[in-house]
Amino acid sequence: MAEHEAEADELEQALRRAVRGDVSFDAASRALMTMDASNYRRVPTGVVAPRDADDVAAALAVCREHGVPVVARGAGTSIAGQATGLGVVLDFTRHMRFIRSLDPEQRTAVVQPGVILDELRTAAGAHGLTFGPDPSTHSRCTLGGMIGNNSCGSHSVAWGTTADNVHALDVLTYGGERVRAAQGLDALPARLRDGMRSLAGDHLALLRTGFPELPRRISGYALDELLPEKNADVARALTGSEGTLGVLTEATVRLVEAPAARALAVLGYPDESAAAEAAHTLLPYGPLTVEGMAADLVAGASGLPKGGAWLFVEVGGTGREEAYARAEEIARAAAHATTDHTVVADPAGQRALWRVREDASGTATRMPDGSEAWPGWEDCAVPPARLGPYLRDFRALMAQHGLRGTPYGHFGDGCIHVRIDFDLMREAGVRVFRDFSTDLADLVVTHGGSLSGEHGDGLARAELLPRMYGDEMVGLFHRFKDLWDPANGLNPGVLARPRRLDQDLRFDVLPRRPVDVEFGYPHDGGDFSAAVRRCVGVAKCRNESVSGASVMCPSYRATGEEQHSTRGRARLLHEMLAGEVVRDGWRSEEVRDALDLCLSCKGCRSDCPVGVDMATYKAEFLHHHYEGRMRPAGHYSMGWLPVWLRAAASLRAAPVANAASGVGFLSSLAKRMGGIAPERDIPELAREPFTRWWRGHARTVADSPDAARTVVLWPDTFTNYLSPSVGQAAVRVLESAGLRVVVPPKPVCCGLTWVSTGQLDRARTVMRRTLDVMAPALDAGLPVVGLEPSCTAALRTDLPELLGSDDPRAARLASSVQTFAQALETHAPDWQPPKVDRPVVGQTHCHQHAVLGDAADRRLRERAGLTGELSGGCCGLAGNFGFEAGHYDVSVACAEDQLLPSVRTADENAEVLADGFSCRTQLDHLTDRPSRHLAELLADRLP
Repeated sequence: MAEHEAEADELEQALRRAVRGDVSFDAASRALMTMDASNYRRVPTGVVAPRDADDVAAALAVCREHGVPVVARGAGTSIAGQATGLGVVLDFTRHMRFIRSLDPEQRTAVVQPGVILDELRTAAGAHGLTFGPDPSTHSRCTLGGMIGNNSCGSHSVAWGTTADNVHALDVLTYGGERVRAAQGLDALPARLRDGMRSLAGDHLALLRTGFPELPRRISGYALDELLPEKNADVARALTGSEGTLGVLTEATVRLVEAPAARALAVLGYPDESAAAEAAHTLLPYGPLTVEGMAADLVAGASGLPKGGAWLFVEVGGTGREEAYARAEEIARAAAHATTDHTVVADPAGQRALWRVREDASGTATRMPDGSEAWPGWEDCAVPPARLGPYLRDFRALMAQHGLRGTPYGHFGDGCIHVRIDFDLMREAGVRVFRDFSTDLADLVVTHGGSLSGEHGDGLARAELLPRMYGDEMVGLFHRFKDLWDPANGLNPGVLARPRRLDQDLRFDVLPRRPVDVEFGYPHDGGDFSAAVRRCVGVAKCRNESVSGASVMCPSYRATGEEQHSTRGRARLLHEMLAGEVVRDGWRSEEVRDALDLCLSCKGCRSDCPVGVDMATYKAEFLHHHYEGRMRPAGHYSMGWLPVWLRAAASLRAAPVANAASGVGFLSSLAKRMGGIAPERDIPELAREPFTRWWRGHARTVADSPDAARTVVLWPDTFTNYLSPSVGQAAVRVLESAGLRVVVPPKPVCCGLTWVSTGQLDRARTVMRRTLDVMAPALDAGLPVVGLEPSCTAALRTDLPELLGSDDPRAARLASSVQTFAQALETHAPDWQPPKVDRPVVGQTHCHQHAVLGDAADRRLRERAGLTGELSGGCCGLAGNFGFEAGHYDVSVACAEDQLLPSVRTADENAEVLADGFSCRTQLDHLTDRPSRHLAELLADRLP
């Protein structure tokens, strides 16, 4: 071990001397790169983020001198394991992410490997062009990764694979040669030119007959591209080589004309087989896409026509009418086999439907009963006309091995995606995984298909290539690898001379018994390890912009650092449980530092396709990390905020406290002692708490004669002590709607501030005390109305998940909680709100978005004449987060992402709506626009 660490230290120092980019050998950086979106895990020695091609050359030279392998990595969304690596990982997402040029006349672009696909598509879109291949990860995958895997996406029926759209590649070999790969061999270094000429010339017959003819043949090296009739297209031969032959430093890619308008025909079929049989018959109509999925994948999705399976058939046109007409034509042509159909020409409607499809790579990781499903046979492809029979045989083979899965994917290209419920935590399950894999490889070959139709072979399938190609062709693959990389320094164990498909599984290092934890993790059987395993690496949290009302992941968008993404934090927690790279368990400083900038916004709980809940994981970690130790000052000042505010109210100390906070040195001292950011103003305490104001109404639960018209208004800490006007306004509105409002007779608290700071023992105590107070209301079956979204969400989720089955009252309280708008809609459905008739701007509270939903709020705003959409993202204050010292810059950056620009550009007559106290506080601090709760806007218009 000491010898290995000394060698790693020597390598690190040599790289630091040679490379101008970032060199990281610390445990956190290595842990972040152990996995991609596959079943596999390999631990690198270090990570280098090169700044340019010269940096890449310098890094390769150092690694070559030390005999260390190199793996090139983009966004790490590969599903076959080829983006995991030993030795040094080259991370191209930090610096080498520029579009060098874009020529609309020639329809080409020159890009660095770290360019995100959507960035290229946006730049090309300004000229009416696009890059044809578009994997579902288009918002975060890189061009380098797409070229490495020969990615395809849903539009390949029209525009082909990445290989079909590559013109030239600039690569560096492990040996240090700079190669410009295009058509023809003459420009290559003599060694490569002569070697490839010999390889192709000696085996012309095999190269012409040994590759199956189908649109999605991704497996193996594309040696047939070296044939003379193809003018020895070296760029295409390198595309899909998974970083095993050379390291890409620049690519010239082709662009295609984007349709001016698109329409989507969604065709319903009785079952998956009928949809699969029909898909290839639609190709003569020239669609852009023909995607398929069955009901077992998208159960509950809205907007789909009647059926047990569906084809999404997209067409283009010069305008919306032409596109709609073409889609209708396809729907009519397919009518003899369909159960129903719908045609959508509205872009927003199409986006909503495509989101169902794009999230499938994540949602498919859970079976309908909640059990786990995994990749491994994610993208086999057969000739499109064989898809129906293949799917029937595939389903039968799964049943034979006692497995379940939900196929979906690119039906028009004969390519099927599926996650299967392999038990990869036990030896017996791994044996089933291996046996099924070999049987399925034979089945695919029987149908004339390819083991991989999109994601490459990687560690998952390369071992089985002889079953598809035979030993002679695989021998040529090895020869091709040796020609380009004789030292086997680039991504060893992948494609050529591969490792076994059941080696390097990422589950091998995880504990086999449940970890002792505080939360119940009801969706993961109480197993924290299973909760962490939810993250499969599709990296939707790495999106650099939000769409619609989505939230995840504000800290990543603020910093651009992998460790501040939901996936990065999940990876560190995985490695913490493994104990190999991150060795200090719950005391790990690497995990603590990564979680430090997690806002606990809960956005991942709803926006992550697999429901990773990092806010809960953070609270769990902080509880164990600080158990028996001193905590940061902010945990005592802000974690215990309800206690301090209640004490100040009891002592009627608000005037004194407010005056003291306005005195410079006293304010600075208080902030320093409380761990509060010096840039923040201490919020002003209300002179009269809401509950004191309420006593004038003298309402109790006991004297309510009509329980059906009675609601319990929850006096959360923030409303009660800091913004009682919200509570007063809510009472006015609820009573004007004919509801009888009551308030708990004693102080209650959801425990949120203790949860968010990981003080879970205290949180449980507070919650149980609250349940005691709420017992009469629960027995009476009264609904509980929350005004502060974060507290309402805590009652809905944190309270039952922390108390679990120990106190059944927790579930009863959680199920009784409603938002202000939900309560009005449910219990006063005939009430007409006052007309405000103003535009509205602001942000849906992140906890409401993630836990509570805002459909009722949207309907209430519409009925009140409040027009306009609220922005997505997070305000950045997020409870205690934005107040804590060291978080101010990130907090402001989060606000600048969506909220502040929307407010600055809003009409001056627009109402700024912010239901959360944190959101209002952030707006007060960073803008000159007053913001209010929806209840206040409505109350102002009441008679």
